[in-house]
Amino acid sequence: MFWIICAATTIVVGLAIIAPLLRGGRMAAEPTAAFDLRVYRDQLREVERDLERGVIAPEEALRLRTEIGRKVLDADRRLAQAETGGTGGRGLLALALLALLFAGAAALYLREGQPGRDDLPIARRIADAQRVYENRPSQAEAEARAPAPVVPDVPADFAALIAQLREAVAKNPDDPQGLALLATNEIRLGNLAAARDAQARLVALQGEEASAGDLVRLAALMIEAAGGLITPEAEAVLARALTKDPAHPQARYLLGMLQLQNDRPDRAFPIWRRLLEEGPEDAPWIAPIRTAIADLAWLAGQPDYTPPMPGPDADAVAAAQDMTPEQRQEMIAGMVSQLEARLADQGGTPEEWARLISSLVVIGNTDHARDILTEAQTRFASQPEALEIVRQAADQAGLAE
Repeated sequence: MFWIICAATTIVVGLAIIAPLLRGGRMAAEPTAAFDLRVYRDQLREVERDLERGVIAPEEALRLRTEIGRKVLDADRRLAQAETGGTGGRGLLALALLALLFAGAAALYLREGQPGRDDLPIARRIADAQRVYENRPSQAEAEARAPAPVVPDVPADFAALIAQLREAVAKNPDDPQGLALLATNEIRLGNLAAARDAQARLVALQGEEASAGDLVRLAALMIEAAGGLITPEAEAVLARALTKDPAHPQARYLLGMLQLQNDRPDRAFPIWRRLLEEGPEDAPWIAPIRTAIADLAWLAGQPDYTPPMPGPDADAVAAAQDMTPEQRQEMIAGMVSQLEARLADQGGTPEEWARLISSLVVIGNTDHARDILTEAQTRFASQPEALEIVRQAADQAGLAE
């Protein structure tokens, strides 16, 4: 059915384009030439009437007849050419070009597209995603397929210390402090499997007393050792961590990543959206979420979603708590000035321009906020989506025009 619809649409559009060109001689040249002939004949009759009334001299009448006669011959030639289809070649050329374009498009689709793939309604896509989820490789299989980790160069004395640490842990395998220290240093050496083993022994030693943080760390090491894939075993560890602490942000971030890996952006989006809204802005998972959230929202069926504006970092918030209201206002004004200077020198994202506009209104500089709004609208005039972000911030700040 898809191919039938495409072929029918192509034929209809092609005929609509070619038909005027094929009959272009009769549709364009013939009416013009015929009209010109009528005009010239009327002019000849007018010359004869003027000659009879004595308005013009015989010599002038002869000159006018000669000039109009040349025009009559030219119009008659054009009319004859139109009747024989002299301009029809353009239509044939257009037909050839259209056929060439169609053949090229078909060849490109056969090479780059998936002509044998069926249409995928949402139920079919969800079913396919479930099959991908259920058929994930095990941890051992994923680690075997993962690329070899990059092993950094380490000083000889540091390598000797790690060797001593390994011996100490081997002699005392139930020492949680030694296992935690070994896992940390194996990561630094690029020994992901060894780091994962040490962390797994630590979690097993702790049993039910293992904290959510230790479980998340083990899951992260398993994921890294598997080349970034969240295997069923890593997912089980994540589930344990979330059972202990349902609000653990890194565990929720990895859970969102699991949904993305299994083609379920509709499930990943609400998880990452909540994390982005909770912050803090300097958390390590915020930057990748902020980078991907707009595309993720679109894939999840939320194209109108607008990410929250970045707030101050944790250090700035802590410093502001010990300030007087005047000092706090001065600090905010300084931060706004720095942001404005950077945007003026280097430019920035629409979210940063929106943040500057909102901040200027908050500190009472509404007139300058309007100036910045005008500048931002000029900068993003050719980017409707970016312009909408700026305008929404202006509307929320009370600068609606």
